[in-house]
Amino acid sequence: MRVKAILSDLTLVIADLEVQLGGELRSSPTLCALLPALDQHGRRVVPLNTPDGRPILLTMANAITFADTPTSA
Repeated sequence: MRVKAILSDLTLVIADLEVQLGGELRSSPTLCALLPALDQHGRRVVPLNTPDGRPILLTMANAITFADTPTSA
């Protein structure tokens, strides 16, 4: 196996994501890729696992626009 090319810079982060499940607002620490701002898109967070820990593919359809001023808990 070999690396052919690095396509984009990203940072792996653990983000506290909120989601509506069954009418309840829940949050969970989630492994995510933090993508830098490109063209008209701002910084984006792409979840890499489900709230119960199962891995998912890095897909831009799952991207969440990230505000530069995160709220603290």
